[in-house]
Formats: sequence, structure tokens, C-alpha cells
Amino acid sequence: MAQWERLRQLPAVYRQQLHELYDRDALPMDVRHYLSAWIEKQDWKRAARDHNWAAVLFQVLLENLDIQHSRFVQEESFLMQHNIRRYKQNFQRYLDEPCVLANTILWFLEKEKEILDSADLPEQVQFLHVEQESMETSSQQDLERKMAGLRNDMQCMEHTMLCLEEQQDEFDFKYQTYKMEAVVDEAVKRERIKSFQTLINKLNECRKSTLCDLNKLLDRSEDLIFILLTKELTEWQRRQQKVCIGAPDSVCLNQLETWFTCVAGCLFQVREFLNKLDELEGKLSYDGDPVKAQKPALRRRSDKLLKDLLKSSFVVETQPSMPQGKGPLVLRTNVQFSVKTRLLVKFPELNHSMKVNVSMDREAPQIKGYRRFNVLGTKTKALNMAESQTGGMVADFRHLTLKEQKSGGGGKGVSDISLSVTEELHIIYFDTVFEYKGFSVELQASSLPVVIISNSSQQQSAWASVLWFNMLSQKTKDVIFFANTPAAPWPQFGEMLSWQFLSATKRGLNDAQLEMIAHRLFGKQVNYDNCNVAWSKFSKENTPDTFWVWFDGIVVMVKTYLEDLWRDGLIMGFVSKGKEKSLLKKKMRGTFLLRFSESVIGGITFSWVETTMTGEPDVKTVQPFTKVDLSQIPFQEIVRNFQIFETDNVPESPLLYLYPSTPKDEAFGKYYSEMSGDNSPYIKYIKTKLVFVSKENALEARSPMHSDMAQGEGLEPMKGLFGEAVDPSGDHHPLNSPLAYHPDPMLSGPVTPQDEDLLLYLNNPNLFADSDILQDEPDLPLQGFNCLPTQSIFQ
Repeated sequence: MAQWERLRQLPAVYRQQLHELYDRDALPMDVRHYLSAWIEKQDWKRAARDHNWAAVLFQVLLENLDIQHSRFVQEESFLMQHNIRRYKQNFQRYLDEPCVLANTILWFLEKEKEILDSADLPEQVQFLHVEQESMETSSQQDLERKMAGLRNDMQCMEHTMLCLEEQQDEFDFKYQTYKMEAVVDEAVKRERIKSFQTLINKLNECRKSTLCDLNKLLDRSEDLIFILLTKELTEWQRRQQKVCIGAPDSVCLNQLETWFTCVAGCLFQVREFLNKLDELEGKLSYDGDPVKAQKPALRRRSDKLLKDLLKSSFVVETQPSMPQGKGPLVLRTNVQFSVKTRLLVKFPELNHSMKVNVSMDREAPQIKGYRRFNVLGTKTKALNMAESQTGGMVADFRHLTLKEQKSGGGGKGVSDISLSVTEELHIIYFDTVFEYKGFSVELQASSLPVVIISNSSQQQSAWASVLWFNMLSQKTKDVIFFANTPAAPWPQFGEMLSWQFLSATKRGLNDAQLEMIAHRLFGKQVNYDNCNVAWSKFSKENTPDTFWVWFDGIVVMVKTYLEDLWRDGLIMGFVSKGKEKSLLKKKMRGTFLLRFSESVIGGITFSWVETTMTGEPDVKTVQPFTKVDLSQIPFQEIVRNFQIFETDNVPESPLLYLYPSTPKDEAFGKYYSEMSGDNSPYIKYIKTKLVFVSKENALEARSPMHSDMAQGEGLEPMKGLFGEAVDPSGDHHPLNSPLAYHPDPMLSGPVTPQDEDLLLYLNNPNLFADSDILQDEPDLPLQGFNCLPTQSIFQ
């Protein structure tokens, strides 16, 4: 297929590059289109070197334009008649320099091939099964088109500078030859001087045009730098903040590196163009020389643009983090942490030549009690391409530690602001010097604010501070943010909560779960978008069991013990008791759901619906299971083996259908242990601890309108379910396991008189330790979260 036809069939983004290429008068797109077949058949390389051959092609070109003009006359295409006639007149300037025209056409054809090559690359990558990055946004596509335009303009400028130099060399050669000939004839001398004046006038116009093009080039560079610094880099920095607190955004720097390197490379080329103008001016200057007048301003402008770009090109790619930390930006004294910096202007010549130095709290606030730290470890590293998987220029610090200065926080400050240890924010700084082709500038990058703790018990509170700051603030050097902490709008707050689950388990919170949390925080509202959560309500209340402690306890429990069940959507999780009742009482008997406890930190429970003698639905709930239970037996095994006694002491599982109507074994079956019955690895726990059976005739629960907790007259250990009963003689001894010394969840409800004898038997010290039956789980507000003592008849 002809080259021009292939170009016309390219996707829109590449056709835009083609339009930008032909956005100039050197070779009009109309001429390229209508004479495409003829143009592609000619040997323009030979014509660029051979004057006679170039002259022949020039005449044929004009003849072809005449033919096209006649065609448009017959078609009565008035506009194209005008355009073709104008193009032919413009080409007349190459009458004496047909090689220049041949060289110009050759350059355009080579640029076309580059566009075709760039369009073919994605197909080659796809063929090689290389993973593609996410689809570019329209703004990024627009920026890519502008970058392509800058590169094309830069290549045109190279051609322009070459033509300018050749034109000046031609003048210089003819003028020096004239002086050596020592012409005596005055008429001839005047004619020669007149021709030299014509040449110098053409040279002067060419210099003016070149300077104008350089200004346009800087205009385009300035526009791109503005977009890169105020939009693309700023958005990346915000995405990085959000990723630090669990958001699923991309923080890959490869595209930014490509753009920064492109603009920086072009600006260094502009500096080379200005140096070339210096050289040409040194060889030939005259009164009114535009180079002498305009070059200094162009140099100052190009250097300023380059300096602004480079100062923003040094960034912290990976924020400070400890290997075993809860998340990034929480550091502990005397514990190693890592951090990585990156230079977005990637020039291979600078590999291992730029040294990066680390320092701390250079602009620390004068606050009473504000601690100060020293950075220990390898504090100086060279930017290099070996430590980056993508070949970027990075300095990867992996063995840094912090040590508190003994005299850091004891003096008086100018402010009486009081901040807790986990509200103090600190910044780590990185300095280097960029030196390349005679241009030097000092660069500095800084980390996001970090929270520094001295004890692992402070980590949960420190992470709360990191979440709050990066959720709400984009002022990344505001170390006194918590002196006047803003409230969080519910939409941002809910999104942040969902990110905690998403980053821990790959499944976030749905709208219904978020609505339940909002309801607990603000009460019933038509719309929660205008509601705000105060910092004190989130993590700074006097009680240790704040909202964050409760919520984080659930996240940790799910991540540690329930990740697969949560990711498969088997756990409803955040649902109020009232909502739970309304959902279950409409379902068939045995329907159950799993939810997180509202009062027990890191607790999960299940509730199911029974049918009373009168046919009314009755919702029952067990006391929450905690990490102590889940560390001994998987939750799916608890659900699998939970039973109560039916009439005639027949044990039966009340859990039949996972809400809304999925059979229990279908929902949980793939997680069950392959062995069951006596062969189950959990049988020793099941028989003595975690599976309880209850007399059905004793489960006379109160109305669901009053309680969602199951009641029973008494509970007894499972008997005969696996073909083996507990020895009633009292000779049975609990298994020697940690589980035997911790109370476990069970059906809750008051003890009725008819069960007193049973409890006396079950509380025989030879078998079990003393315990009480759990009362109803209170419907506490979230600011309380006081843990109820776990109670059971088994120990």
C-alpha cells in the first residue's frame, strides 16, 4: 500500500500528528495529497545532492500542478483552483535552489515514516503480549499530540538552522572570492555589491524568521511546562497521596518521565541553537542584526523554562515506609525504613553522576515540645538506572533509621500549640545538583509528612493521622495540619473507609455498607453528602475505643481470618440490627447472614431466622467471635458445624441458607476442610468448645421487636453428633490447647430456673470452669465500643 494511503488510514491520534506535520507552507498537504503517487516514486535523495536532477524534478512538479489546476477548472472547483495557483507561485522561490526543495520533500517523507513506525509499535507490543497500561485520558492524548508537535517543530528548526548556516556560508564564500578577485571595473563592482546586498537582505530575513521560530518554539515549550507542572504532576502527587491510604489509582511515572525528558531535551536543543547563532553572529554581523538584539532575551527565557522544569522533575517516587508497618508514612525510631527518589528527566549521560543527600525537618515549626530527629544510615546515594525496574533515574534508600535529638523538643517555642506524638508531622528532604552541558541547578524533593512513633502501640493512632491528612490536605508541607484539624465530608470519608478494605482484601465497601456506617455516625438522613466527620470523633476522643479503633479492628480481623469469605461477598458485614431483622424476617426459616459486631472490637457474628409456634419470624444471634476463636478454628467451620437441639434432643443446624437464599454448603463448601466427622482436624475443638447445641423447647426468644438476641433455658455440649459423647462421669479433661482457657461465643439469653441443674452439672470443675450466659449485645453508639466480656459455659 502506498505510504500516503497508509497514513490516511491511521487512528485519529496519529492523523493529528500528520496534520501538525503539514501545518506549514514548505510542502502543503494539498500538494502532497494530489501528487502523492508521483512524489513517492521519485528519488529525492539523489535530487538533494544533484542540482541537475533536482531541476528536472522541480519542472515536473510545476507541470503536475498545472495539470491539477486544469482538472479543477473542469470540475469548477474555484477554491482548489486558487490554492493550486498559489502553491505554484510559492514554489517559484526554489527556481535557483531546486536541491533545497528536494531536501524539504525528502524530510517530510521521512517524518511520515516515523509516524507510521510509531503507529505500528502498539501492534507489535500487543503481538508480543506485553501488558498495556491503562487507556490514556483525552487530556493525556491531547498532551501527547502537543508533544509530537514540539518534536516536529524541533526537527524543523534543525532544518532551518542548517539552511541558515548554508546560506551564510554561501554569502561568505562569494564575498571572500569577490575580495580576492580585486574587480576593477566599476560597473561590475556595483553589480556585485548589489548582488551581495540582495544576499545579505535574504540572510537578514532568514535570521529574523529563525528567531521568530525559536520564540514560537519556546511558547510551545512554556505551554507544555505549564500543563506538566500545574496539571499532570499535581494530579500525580494527589494520586500518590491517595494510594498511600489505599486508593487503587496508578502512580506509574513512566509517562511523566517521557514527557519531562522530551521537553527538557528540546530546551537543551534550543540552547544549542542559540550557541549556533552565537557562532554565526561571530562570523558575520551587521547594523540592525536581529540575532545580536534578540538572542540574549531568548537565552534568558530558555534557561528560566529549563530551570522551572528541572526543579519540579525531582520527586519522591516511593514514600517512606517500614517493612512491617501498617502502611507508608508511619516510621518508628531505630527501625529501618526505605524511600525512593526519582529524576523525571532521564539523560543516560547522567547515570551515577548525581549524588542525593537526605536530611530531616529543615523547616521544623517552632512549637513547644515538637520533637526533632537525625537521619542515620547511608544518607548519600547516586541517581542511577540500575535500581529501577523501568530503567528510571532513581536513588533507592533502603537502610535509613531515625533517632530523636535529645535536645529537640524541650525548649520554648513561639507557639503554645499542643500536638500529640501521633499528630506531629515531619518531612524528609532530598537534595542534589543537576549539571549537564554547562547548565547547573540545585534540586530538592521532599516526602509527604510522616508520623514518627517510638512504640508499636502508637501505630494504629499514627495511621489514623496519616489517613486524615492525606484524605483532606494537598498542602504537603503543612506540618501543623493537626493544630486546626478540618472535618471530613462524608463522601471523602466513606471513600477512604472503603479503600481500607480494598487495599487489605481487594474488595471495598458497597453503598449499603457505607450507608449503615453513615447511619451510625449521623443518624437517619435523607442524604449524607453534606454531613461531616470531626477528627475528634474519628480518632481523638478520650475513650480508647474510638470509631477508628472499632473500624480498624474489623479490617484487621477480615484481613487475617476472613479475607476469602469477604472477597467472595459472603459477609454482609456492616448492617445494623434493625436492618438485619427487617431483612431476615422476610425470608424462609434457616436464612442467616454474617455481620460485624457493633460493640465488640474485631468481632463477627451470625443471625438467623426461626419460625415460632404461631408462625411468626424470630431472629436469633450468637455472641460475636473474635480473633481468639478464629485463630483456633476457621469461621467457615464454625458456620458448618453450628447446631442446636430440636425436639426430642435431635441436633440440627439452624443455618440453612445464606442471605438471600443460597444454600449454606453451596456458599461455603469450597472453603470446608476436606475431612469431616471424626477425621476433621477441628473435631477436638468442635466437641469441647465451639459447637453448641441448645434445646429447641428452651429457645423461646422475645419478640423481634424487642431483641435480636437468641434466648435459651440452657445450653449443653454437643452429645452424640459425631458418634462420641462427653463422659458424664466427670473424668473427661479438656484438651491441652490455648482454646481450652478462653471463653467462647454462644447463644445468648438469660438462664431460666429449669436449667439451673443443667448448669450446675456443666459447671463441674472437673469438666468446665465457671461462666455466665451472655446477655443481649447492647446497641451501643459507635463512640463507645466498650468490649463486653466474652462469656460461655465452656472454658
